[in-house]
Amino acid sequence: MPSSTTVPQKLTTVDQYKTFLDKYDTFLLDCDGVLWHGSHVLDGILDTVKFLRENGKQLVFVTNNSTLSRKNYVKKFEKLGIHASEKDIFSSSFATAVYLRNILNFPKDKRVFVIGESGIVDELNEVGIETCGASEDTGVIMAHGDFGSIEQDPTIGAVVCGFDININYRKLARAFTYLNNKEHKAHFILTNDDTTFPAPNGVFPGTGSLCQPLVSALKRQPMVMGKPNKPMLDCFFSNYHTDPARTCMVGDRLDTDIAFGANGKIATLMVLTGVSTEEEAVDPQQPIKPSYIIQSFGEFAKVGQQ
Repeated sequence: MPSSTTVPQKLTTVDQYKTFLDKYDTFLLDCDGVLWHGSHVLDGILDTVKFLRENGKQLVFVTNNSTLSRKNYVKKFEKLGIHASEKDIFSSSFATAVYLRNILNFPKDKRVFVIGESGIVDELNEVGIETCGASEDTGVIMAHGDFGSIEQDPTIGAVVCGFDININYRKLARAFTYLNNKEHKAHFILTNDDTTFPAPNGVFPGTGSLCQPLVSALKRQPMVMGKPNKPMLDCFFSNYHTDPARTCMVGDRLDTDIAFGANGKIATLMVLTGVSTEEEAVDPQQPIKPSYIIQSFGEFAKVGQQ
């Protein structure tokens, strides 16, 4: 893997694209900023996906977005014209469920309190883990006299925090209370720690920013599942059994996607259609560098057009 002093290779010609593709069998693909922006599929993506699959490449869509379950991601992919099955999608919410079930052997008599949206709840329920929270307190406005209604609950074995567009004080207060239980210490898990996320009209606060009140109040760091953290990559290889030497991570963010690949010692390709810029990637002071840079993942469609 490149060190911070290594200059990434910029891929600009069809011959370079061919040479690159010959090196790898499996591509882990970030979604936002690589395949699409919002509901807009980027130029060349549909043809690239078709070409790579026709040539035997395995494509796995790896996303920190915890708001959708894999089932609902399949629907989103189909709506955008990209065929995908559940096994093609590896999300931070699914990785969290796998971690709780397989690594922590989460007790069947415990529940998970969720700050987040339906994607987390659906994936946890899919592996047989009972949940509470999530949408229960959406829209609830607390008054100063309401604190007595929030009590310790020994059935809560973990608090999982993901992106929650309807986050409010009551959700944070309940999570804090369960995590602050000295007799029944609950696991504290973040689906990802992205400080921002891309949208068609800019970037906005992400999960990593939304959870900071809990981190500050508890003086406790959570286990973080999503990119760039190694637990997610470990969960991936335990599920897919691919060859790391023939696997490449493709993403648009240095601090998540590229760091994710680097932490797992696999090759990385950064596209310039999302958050990070080429100037940032080649900056000598930048500690995280991709193996390769390309303008867009859609460029690979040109190989199939020859």
